Amino acid sequence: MTKITKAGVIGAGVMGSGIAAHLANAGIEVVLLDIEKKFADGGVARQLKANGFMDKSFAGRITTGSTGDDMGLLADADWIVEAVAERLEIKQALYKAIDAVRKPGSIVSSNTSTIPLAALTDGLPESFAADFLITHFFNPPRIMRLLELVSGPKTRPDVTAKIHDFADRGLGKTVVVCKDTPGFIGNRIGNYWMVVAQNEAIAMGLDVEEADAIIGKPFGIPSTGIFGLLDLVGIDLMPTILRSLQNALPKTDAIHDYDAEPALIAKMIAENRLGRKSGAGFVRLSADRKTRDITDLKTGDYRPMKKVASESLDAAKGDARALMEHPGPGGCYASVVMEKSLAYAAALVPEIADRPDAVDDAMRTGYGWKQGPFELIDRLGAGWLVDRLEARGLTVPAYLALAAAKGGFYSVVDGRRSCLLPDGAVRPVMRGEGVITIADVKLSSKPVVDYGCAALWDLGDGVACLEFRTKMNTFSEALLDAIDAALGEVGRSFKALVIGSDSPVYSAGADLRVFLETVETGGSEALGKFIDKGHRTFMAVKYAPFPVVGAPSGLAFGGGCEILLHCDAIQAHAELSIGLVETRIGVVPGWGGCKEMLVRQYGLAGGTKGPVAPAIATFNLIAPAQVSGSAFEARGLGFLRATDGVTMNRDRLLADAKEKALSLVDGYVAPEPPQLPLSGPSGASAMRNIVESEALAGRATAHDKVVGAALIDVLSGGPNADPLKPTTEDEIIALERRAFIALFETPETVDRVKHMLTTGKPLRN
Repeated sequence: MTKITKAGVIGAGVMGSGIAAHLANAGIEVVLLDIEKKFADGGVARQLKANGFMDKSFAGRITTGSTGDDMGLLADADWIVEAVAERLEIKQALYKAIDAVRKPGSIVSSNTSTIPLAALTDGLPESFAADFLITHFFNPPRIMRLLELVSGPKTRPDVTAKIHDFADRGLGKTVVVCKDTPGFIGNRIGNYWMVVAQNEAIAMGLDVEEADAIIGKPFGIPSTGIFGLLDLVGIDLMPTILRSLQNALPKTDAIHDYDAEPALIAKMIAENRLGRKSGAGFVRLSADRKTRDITDLKTGDYRPMKKVASESLDAAKGDARALMEHPGPGGCYASVVMEKSLAYAAALVPEIADRPDAVDDAMRTGYGWKQGPFELIDRLGAGWLVDRLEARGLTVPAYLALAAAKGGFYSVVDGRRSCLLPDGAVRPVMRGEGVITIADVKLSSKPVVDYGCAALWDLGDGVACLEFRTKMNTFSEALLDAIDAALGEVGRSFKALVIGSDSPVYSAGADLRVFLETVETGGSEALGKFIDKGHRTFMAVKYAPFPVVGAPSGLAFGGGCEILLHCDAIQAHAELSIGLVETRIGVVPGWGGCKEMLVRQYGLAGGTKGPVAPAIATFNLIAPAQVSGSAFEARGLGFLRATDGVTMNRDRLLADAKEKALSLVDGYVAPEPPQLPLSGPSGASAMRNIVESEALAGRATAHDKVVGAALIDVLSGGPNADPLKPTTEDEIIALERRAFIALFETPETVDRVKHMLTTGKPLRN
């Protein structure tokens, strides 16, 4: 990875402070400057509150100051990001000040989304222009993966390559190279789509609820839909952005077809109904914050929120094409918005980008669409869309007509996903060097073994990957059998195993329905057999004669966490939420979670503080069902070890996990079974005091106390445990098993399980 050890950010507003926080997440030293130091300090505080840091301690990597007194702090920065107001004269004056203090060859970039690069560098020294480019982050910078990269004719190629590589590997960004055109890619298409959706809904007098539901799930667009997104962006900001684009684009551009500030929007701005930032927009929480009021698009007044009623949605049953073909108001709305938006995107290639995959990457990672415009066109049918546009009397972009003639924008050629370019050539889609995805592997090979609920894939170099395929990757008996069978296959044919996939969820743990049905049909004996199978499987993972590396991303709860704890190593995506959450449903970890966390906490304590401290630390983690907000927090909690790796870019997770596995192959020896001294009555007493304190404070319910007592019994080893006599793994497993079954026999735990299955929320009983 390109080495950048220090960065500077000038401008501590929402974007600037967010960029600074994410640079700190990448492990580098950051200087954050604003007109006054107090504004920079406020920016850091804002990001701490908004979870801009992957670990709150990372705020210590930022040094704050003022542009008047502290520009010298930038003298040794490798990269300086400008994120000040979108006014050319302010930016250029700042560039001159930066140029006076920066070291030779340091990189300077602007986070602008509206001013062309050519205008930014006009009149500035050639040496500055050679080191300058645009790096357009999306808000919030930690979460939104898109980074649009714009270079000028004078920008040194190695500058572009250096930032591209660091943003990819170090910041975890999907870097999309854009042309120096107004709005670049994401906001050029996204803002057109938004104004069409907004103005057409107002013109048709639709309900906000219906419009958001239509321009949402059927098209793979986030559930905020259009009006939820407008509230998030800021209702007053949208007219400014739209006017800026209209001023920058020729009158022939379709964005001029729509009013940047219709009467309803002007009324809302005048009444300070600006969206979430003002507490009221298209949606307003009621005074008691229990219900929502919605803006009536016909009158502009608030009314109570109502259930979505749409004949078109009901008839389409989630199918986007059927929705657009439906003659009802909802279908007409979906049709006009998406036909115009998709045609607009097709008309902009190659003006804004040379390739369709660049546009699709931008809309997926910048706006959260599951599929980009060209992927959506292929899903609907390019020829079908051409026919729709012609029937509406709209111009058919030449590129879209070409795709219709060729059968679509995407195809598979020689086992690689490829895309059609505007000149008719077909080229492989862009992939970062070394990136591995299961989706790509599937195009060029078949599974080594297909277990139905899982599949074993060959990643090359003697490394296999086990992909889970159940809903939310939950554990069933069949999946446990598949894991066991895969371990046998890997032992015969491979050197190492990675357990991971492309899924946004690593594993939500055991399938609660399986637990409930097992108890209802077979009682405690059947439940015990299921628990035993999970223990055997996870122990087989731990003691396999080859390295096993877990590659988690998203969430890894309960059993999903436990299987990772039994792996030789973990290579985690930075945005990992991991935890042992079993107490939420009234049980304790039943597949070795208690055991493995005791081992880890004992290791963290160095074995010097006796068995009580590790037991209390484990109890304080499991009893309240603590989960990490990131992989870095997971390391602090003990779910990840110091030797486990963190990958910033989700697309690189499997490749990094493969390298981690290969690094363990030479001389690999399975771990020795641990023996731990458990605390016995002294540790149990200390943990009971914690439970009583929580109950007195109103934070522990009656059943929480029962669950806590069972957990204490496991972690302390029970009343007969001898701190001077080591306890084996099998003995701790037996304690877990006994506690799990006993709790599942209580009606309160069964109620918690049923409530979680019904509502997705824990029951506090």
